Amino acid sequence: MSNPSGRGGPETRGRILDAAEALFVDHGLEATSMRMITATAGVNLAAVNYHFGSKENLIQEVFRRRLGELNQRRLAALDRVEDAAGAAGVRIKPSQVLEAFFEPSLQMATDETHGGRIFMQLLGRTYTEPNAFVRKFLAAEYADTLERFLDALYASLPGVPREEILWRFHFMMGATSYAIAGTDALQLFAGKFDDEDPARLIPRLMSFLLGGLRAPLPELASGADAPARADD
Repeated sequence: MSNPSGRGGPETRGRILDAAEALFVDHGLEATSMRMITATAGVNLAAVNYHFGSKENLIQEVFRRRLGELNQRRLAALDRVEDAAGAAGVRIKPSQVLEAFFEPSLQMATDETHGGRIFMQLLGRTYTEPNAFVRKFLAAEYADTLERFLDALYASLPGVPREEILWRFHFMMGATSYAIAGTDALQLFAGKFDDEDPARLIPRLMSFLLGGLRAPLPELASGADAPARADD
């Protein structure tokens, strides 16, 4: 079926998504207007309405077009380490679960050619800024993947209370989101960094996340008898 004049095809749709993604990073979801998106993409409002129908649908598609790929890469990485552990007759290590989950997102955050870095900055900003509509959407998109990874973490740490694993995963998600959202906030009081290579974020952040996983468990009143460490 042909598109009405002026509304364009897949190339126009891609331009709209790219423009919206970059503007959402710079201005936030709420402050970015449809007029700003059409001006940046070089299209009219009819084209946006034709391809997406509404701003909410546009926001969903901006996230959906890259989240699917990201989650596939995560699950493929987890499949590989689980298969290797099964073949060796050993239990998967919690560090392997974390690497399978977080490394694909950090790798995407270093991609400055195909838009991965911009998207991950947007995803990080979304986690740190409240937006009920987007968070509900992301929760649905992540549900199956998160369930699979949390089950793998629980299995890899049988002696650690599940609520403690959830808290640590929550902290790790927060640290990752803040890191990939950009370094502007830290530069406010730390000055300009001497190393801005995004590829170096992966070993730095993974080292931090694994350190947090291995830290001694807190001596909470309800969990005083818990194991002292969440070791590999």
